[in-house]
Parts: sequence; structure tokens; C-alpha cells
Amino acid sequence: MPKRGLGRGLEALLPGNEEATGETAEIAIREIRPNRYQPRRVMDEEKLAELVESIREHGVVQPVLVRPTGDGYELVAGERRWRAAQLVGLESIPAVVKDYDDAQSMEIALVENLQREDLNPVEEADAFRRLMEEFNLTQEDVAKRVGRSRPAVANSLRLLSLPEGIREDVSRGTISAGHARAILSLDRDELRDRLAEAIKARHLSVRQAEQLAKELTKLKPPKGHSATTLEPALKEVEENLRRAFGTQVHVRQNRGKVKGRIEVEYYSREDLERILDLVLGRRVIPDNRAAAAKDFPT
Repeated sequence: MPKRGLGRGLEALLPGNEEATGETAEIAIREIRPNRYQPRRVMDEEKLAELVESIREHGVVQPVLVRPTGDGYELVAGERRWRAAQLVGLESIPAVVKDYDDAQSMEIALVENLQREDLNPVEEADAFRRLMEEFNLTQEDVAKRVGRSRPAVANSLRLLSLPEGIREDVSRGTISAGHARAILSLDRDELRDRLAEAIKARHLSVRQAEQLAKELTKLKPPKGHSATTLEPALKEVEENLRRAFGTQVHVRQNRGKVKGRIEVEYYSREDLERILDLVLGRRVIPDNRAAAAKDFPT
């Protein structure tokens, strides 16, 4: 499969390109810490085990890329090699040392993973979001840096508006990004959940999921549910709140569009405490197990 194109200038920064050559040294593994901007959250254990065996037999063939910090070095690219070297028991690892700022470090880590197709769709979307929020970039800026089209970046970011459970399914590969786009065509979470369950239970193809989504859009909201379509600005507020709270949030707009309400879902005592802590910055529920048993029955 051909590799995706990279953004202008980033190809030269990746390990293995002669333009990326810097000071190369054997650096003690204990002096290197992980990249705080690493977009990959899930490490493929099987691939890591294969790399361990390769390093055990041949050593570390390609240096990792690091940047100096006040107390050692921080990985920019090559975390799997670094972790595998630790598992083999090596005390040092070959590294190219380069001075990169935070934005460059995150971009290189993201592009390296995109090039090697190491990220799941949600990790990729979250990395795009972090680039935009932490470095004040637009979707167009991100697209240029990672060699994607702006619509591709926009579609990727839409995955973050999915309910948490569906995002986890996409992360695990239970639901594909194509299925997720069909789910996103629905404007009510209860319908999105219903379609996601059907995709998993009936092993629907993307085309079948799209067809079922069209059928579900014809269903009327349950009694008591406002049929008023949210204004674009409020829809964005709803999606931002879901992302911030890590749970389903509903903005209910009255037909008069003058007032409404916000509903935040929680699924356990701990989940409620987590959300309240985000809102208020402190614990507000007494740690009383007897009260908990009464108020939060299991």
C-alpha cells in the first residue's frame, strides 16, 4: 500500500532522511523519557514482541529521534524501538539528537505514525484536535502539515463528537471509520447507539449501515423529546461539551428558541464525581458508602 504524502518540510524531519541527520550518539535509555505529544495511545503488543526479537538478534538498526531537555532527552520519534530496547535489556540506544520545539515534536510524532499507519481513527482525530488547540492551528494548517486535504481532516475531527462508547468501538476496530460516518449522519444519540449496536450484532457493511441510517432518520423522536433542530452554534456547543465531559451531553432547545436545558449523562457514582470535579473543581459528594448504596443503587 503506498504511503500517504506528507506535509511540506516534514518528510525531511523524519528519521531515515539524510536531511534529518543531526548529532548521533549512544544514549542511556534511562535518560530518555516518552514523547508527551505521542498521538498513539494503544501499543500493538504483537508488533512490539516482533520488534523485541529483531532487536535481540540484530540490535537497534535505525536510531530513534530525540530532543535535549534540561534533565536528559525526550523522544520525538521511535517510541516502539525505545520500549523494545528496554524489554531486551539494553542500557543504551542509538539516537539522532535534534533541537525541536513543541509544535515540531508533536507534528513529527503524528506524521511518523500516519506514515506507518500506526494510529487508529480516533487517535488520529485526537492528534489533529491537539495540534489545533495547543498550537492555534486551523484545519487548513493541519491539513498542509500532515499531507491531507482539509475535508479529510474535518471528517476525521467529526469522530470526536461520537458518544464515548462508539468512539471506543472505533478505536478497537469493532466499528470502522466508514461505519462511524454513517452513524454521524444521525442527529440523535439514541439513534446513533441503535445503529452502532446493529452494526456490531448484524455485521453490517458500510453500505448497509448507510441504508439503515436513512431508515432511522424517518423515526419520530420519542414523546417529550423536542423535534426542534438545534441551531448550528448550539450543536457545536453540544459536541464540545461531549468532548470536554467524556460522556453524552444533550442540549434541548425549546420550540421558541429562547430557552432550553443541558442534560449530562453519567453511568456510575464515580462517573458523576468525575464530571462534577470537571465542573466545580472539587469533590461535592460525601464519601459515605451507606448513602451511596441508597442514592446510587447497583
